[in-house]
Amino acid sequence: MKTAVVTDSTAYIPKEVRDKYHIHMIPLNVIIGQEAYREETDLSADDFYEEIKRADKLPTTSQPSVGQFVDLFEELSKEYDAVISVHLSSGISGTYQGAITAGEMVDGLEVRAFDTEISCSVQGFYAIEAAQMALDGKEPSEIIARLDEIKKSVRAYFMVDDLSNLQRGGRLSSAQALIGSLLQVKPLLHFQDKVIVPFEKIRTRKKAMKRIVDLLTEATSDGGQYKAVIIHAKREEEAKRWQAEIEAELPNIEFDIGYFGPIIGTHLGEGAMGLGWYKVH
Repeated sequence: MKTAVVTDSTAYIPKEVRDKYHIHMIPLNVIIGQEAYREETDLSADDFYEEIKRADKLPTTSQPSVGQFVDLFEELSKEYDAVISVHLSSGISGTYQGAITAGEMVDGLEVRAFDTEISCSVQGFYAIEAAQMALDGKEPSEIIARLDEIKKSVRAYFMVDDLSNLQRGGRLSSAQALIGSLLQVKPLLHFQDKVIVPFEKIRTRKKAMKRIVDLLTEATSDGGQYKAVIIHAKREEEAKRWQAEIEAELPNIEFDIGYFGPIIGTHLGEGAMGLGWYKVH
């Protein structure tokens, strides 16, 4: 079978990498004022952070329409037998469900949607692995089995400078946001049961970043081979410094740097920083 791999824009896979692995991307939309932008197509991450400084209120976001998925799948059906469609957590977006619905509407194409239960560059890990396997001629069932295996070792932790965006966007409860702002803590957040929840409350950014490295060190102490990604919201220089520090301590891990683009950046805000990883073998 010839298998295509689709992911959505929140995987934040650079275009040259998508092209290299033949990954097809469907964009989510961010609405700033009266203007709607397709993430990663009409609006870059850097442009987004500049735009929201000028905006009167928090942007809103929307998932791709089922029609957009149908159009993409129908186009792919001319060349492919199957599609693995890899998406951000179904707990924070209906994108995954949209892929399932569209897949049932397209004849002659086996569509398998995969809920990563996470987002950003960690979601990208799944899409790139799937695409590599598809290029190697692996069957869809083998690819899904590998994605399920990856999920066992995937971990990601992140922190925000200000919890108000998460709270206003409905991604974190008011009570949790209030506690954070009153105590001036930098809570570590993670995905649990497909939604964003606090992991630990930590007083300072420096201590939060150290705690994330401790979690990484502990998780990768089995001698296996791991890939990790530092994810930032317009803090590239800080991300590079952090990478250099961690690489010196953990040479068995392959590091990359990713970013929080417009959709996720709307909820986390500028200054957010995260780290995610998974076991390669």
